[in-house]
Amino acid sequence: MSVRILGTGSYLPPKIVTNDDLSKSLDTSDEWIWSHTGIRSRHIAEADDCTSTMAAKAAQAALESAGVAPAEIGLIIVATSTPDYATFPSTACLVQAALGCSECGAYDLQAACAGFVYALEQARCWAKVNKGAKALVIGAETLSRIVDWRDRGSCILFGDGAGAVVVGEAEGEGPAAHTVLWADGKGASFIYRDGGTRLKPQPGMFPIPTLVLQGHDVFAFAVRALAKVTNQLCEKLGTTPAALDRVFAHQANGRIIEAVARRMKLPIEKFYLNLETTGNTSAASIPIALDEARRKGELKDGMKIVLCGFGAGLTYAGTYLQWPHL
Repeated sequence: MSVRILGTGSYLPPKIVTNDDLSKSLDTSDEWIWSHTGIRSRHIAEADDCTSTMAAKAAQAALESAGVAPAEIGLIIVATSTPDYATFPSTACLVQAALGCSECGAYDLQAACAGFVYALEQARCWAKVNKGAKALVIGAETLSRIVDWRDRGSCILFGDGAGAVVVGEAEGEGPAAHTVLWADGKGASFIYRDGGTRLKPQPGMFPIPTLVLQGHDVFAFAVRALAKVTNQLCEKLGTTPAALDRVFAHQANGRIIEAVARRMKLPIEKFYLNLETTGNTSAASIPIALDEARRKGELKDGMKIVLCGFGAGLTYAGTYLQWPHL
């Protein structure tokens, strides 16, 4: 039995914050942000939106794309670093209730910006051993609520949004596919959000523990990691990166993706890019890009693609597939 992506969906909140908007409160400019990140604007959640509501909207779009009813879903996995609640209940349970998926498992997965690839592999394995079952895999983030808007080195990067796919059984064996999951905990200090049992409040601390980013260290790691997983996947399946039709890399920073393309000697056109108008949406970035590409008609059956991401932890992961088979 093989598994395939049956449908995709995404949601971006209507509020848009441009670089010019940010320059009104930060010592920066549209030119500087664009030249360093490739970002022009990002979507920011309004007061009545949060991770679960955006995740549910993306999931509903994916269900409609797949022609699947909520009652057919047997598992919901939400990859997120910004859950509605600090620890529990899971955002996935809130999405389950919102969608009306009455009888299914639901849980959150935390692998930062690589979370969607991690979650997709879990759903693929689950669907493979549960014949006829269907799963919802969602990446959703409300990063605007955890960034320090006084820190121009980090807040310029991030946006809010959600993307989702429905995963289910396909006829026959399907083409070859493969996934690699990696982590390097020695780099945990490169990206983190303080809090939990490690939090030691200090006088003058920002009211909500915010994201901390060591940009140069992350940049160097990301370039190595994305190139590594793409090369590993191609080697495993007896092909080369040059034979890929498209690479859907985590939309963290346009300059990172350009550096990966140079390192792998690939034309930048092979990399799907949409962060100019979305910013870095962490675990949501890959499924948002997949849905956008599908709706634009840029994803064709049989296309050889790689999904690859990296994030806090440090985590990194990749999946090679021939669309839409996993």
